Amino acid sequence: MRRLSISTTMALMLSTGAVLAEPSVEVMHFWTSGGEAAALGAVRDKVVAGGVAWADAPIAGGGGDAAKTALQARIASGNPPAAMLMLGQNILDWAAEGMLGNVDALAAREGWDAALPQAVQDFTKVDGHYVSVPTNVHRTDMIWASKAAFDKIGAPYPTTWEDLNALAPRFLEAGIIPLAHGGQAWQEAYMFEAVALGVGGAELYRKALIELDDATLRGPDMVKVFDQMAALRGMVDDNFSGRDWNLASAMVINGEAAMQIMGDWAKGEFTNAGKSPGDDYACIPVPKSAGDGFVYLVNSLSLFTQEDPDMIKGQEVLASAIMDPEVQVAFNLAKGAIPARTDIDLAAMDACAQATSAALATNDAGGTAVPTFAGTHAANASVVGAATDAVTTFFNSDMSASDGATALADAIAAAK
Repeated sequence: MRRLSISTTMALMLSTGAVLAEPSVEVMHFWTSGGEAAALGAVRDKVVAGGVAWADAPIAGGGGDAAKTALQARIASGNPPAAMLMLGQNILDWAAEGMLGNVDALAAREGWDAALPQAVQDFTKVDGHYVSVPTNVHRTDMIWASKAAFDKIGAPYPTTWEDLNALAPRFLEAGIIPLAHGGQAWQEAYMFEAVALGVGGAELYRKALIELDDATLRGPDMVKVFDQMAALRGMVDDNFSGRDWNLASAMVINGEAAMQIMGDWAKGEFTNAGKSPGDDYACIPVPKSAGDGFVYLVNSLSLFTQEDPDMIKGQEVLASAIMDPEVQVAFNLAKGAIPARTDIDLAAMDACAQATSAALATNDAGGTAVPTFAGTHAANASVVGAATDAVTTFFNSDMSASDGATALADAIAAAK
């Protein structure tokens, strides 16, 4: 009998699928800015060190809309990724469709229930099953301010909306753009929720954007929110339309603009640029006209059901890597957020992260921590999409505040 050569044998094994596969995990996400990529690298390195091949599947677009479209196409073709970055109620929807697997046994062994606050579990543990693994918690009601810009006009950072509005002409006179902004609908939605909390307080936010109360949406306090949005649209430069969020952050980093209203993922860009809080920039919550408040967003990677044992193993290694305390710290140092776990020593984190963590604890205890609306935690995607269209139409027009509030209420009523 003729013996087959080693190369021929290997070729036959490959053609028949007889070669043993290695554990692998494909991660689809929209973390494509410099700070985000650096953060995800901390997870990737831990996964690879665990003997699992990492397949990166980034989809450009900071708000995740393009990623949602790509995911739907993958699912329609019967080829979902092993893990996908999803937000809020999108996770609940895919879980309800029976598309998500879980890592319950791993979570039990590693004590996730004790390590994760309820606010995080609400968007990762569905019907008692860990279908998603949390990387971090973000605060969305934040201002990022250039110290150089404020030093140039000799002004303190704003503590009221009146202070902030009064700064705009002073910055313009000094040749500085008052507000760096990227004119994309998702960015305007996050700006809107920050202003809603800042102007109306947690009670207005809860009634309008969580309970979707029609009377509140059409009331005078919501008109005040749109009054402030109108003031902000007068502070941006002429080229804001279509600008990516991280490019707006770069305008603050280089002193071209004074401020940016954006979630604390923006801090990752400052860190990636070698900037330090206090020395180069300030991280401050938006002014609060009515008490305290904190808008939170939970980032997590959701796990789609797999049949291949190697892919299931890859998911487990990924999940364990994400929840590793050292990875949580490294990830969030780069990402600009705070760890999802509450049992982590934050001594290695910077002043911004420590302040954010303390503020979350205070607001959570005081009942003034509210889930992001723009990030589909407070309401479902159809409602958020309709509201976002109304908000971005307002911001990109000369519509009155009263008409803006009416358009928002009408859009939400039609989408409910």
